[in-house]
Parts: sequence; structure tokens; C-alpha cells
Amino acid sequence: MTTTVGNGGAHSSFIFATKGGFMAGESEFKRKLIAQIEREYPGAIVLKNDANALQGIPDHLILWGPHWAAFDAKRSKTAPMRPNQPYYIRKMNMMSLAAFVYPENKEEFLNDLQQTFRPRG
Repeated sequence: MTTTVGNGGAHSSFIFATKGGFMAGESEFKRKLIAQIEREYPGAIVLKNDANALQGIPDHLILWGPHWAAFDAKRSKTAPMRPNQPYYIRKMNMMSLAAFVYPENKEEFLNDLQQTFRPRG
């Protein structure tokens, strides 16, 4: 497995070679995940949270009708976490849905999102 990592600047990119070809890095994974959420939930608002406002808050908030969910996209299950991230994921998951999302659990997250956003009553 080969890994190419950018220089760490604002526009750095990550490409990870796998046996089956190339797997996009975190930013490409996040872009595709947000696009899929917006397709599946028309009118949804996906906000990018300010990590400087509250350290560890999940990167994104999804608002759809009376529902909400939060997620932090990672390039893999083993990607490092920032301080306080697990705390806020657990806390927000007790309120609605919050999760770390990576390619290995993307479908599980989308299924959980569907359950969270289903009509109640």
C-alpha cells in the first residue's frame, strides 16, 4: 500500500493507493458523502461547524425538517481524532445522531441517518 500526502497546507490532498486502485482522501470522501446526503434528503442543510468555536465539535451538522444529525468524516477507521471529539460525538449521539464516518462504516451511518430522519408519530 502506497500513501501520498500533501504538504499540510490549506489545499493539501491525500490519495491512498489500495490493491483495487485509488481511494480518495478525507476531503473527497466528505464531498461525496455530503452530496449523497443532499440527494437523499432534498432541502437538507449541511453546515460546516467552526472547530475553533468549540474544540472537538463534529465537523458537520445536517438539518432536515425537524431532524438533525452531526458527523465527523475521517479517511479511515484508524484516522486520528482531535481532543474532545469522542466526547462530543457521544454527547450529541444521545440527543439525536452523531458519528465518526469513514468509508468502512458509511453505509451504516446512512442507514442510521434514515432511521433518525424517519417520520415519528
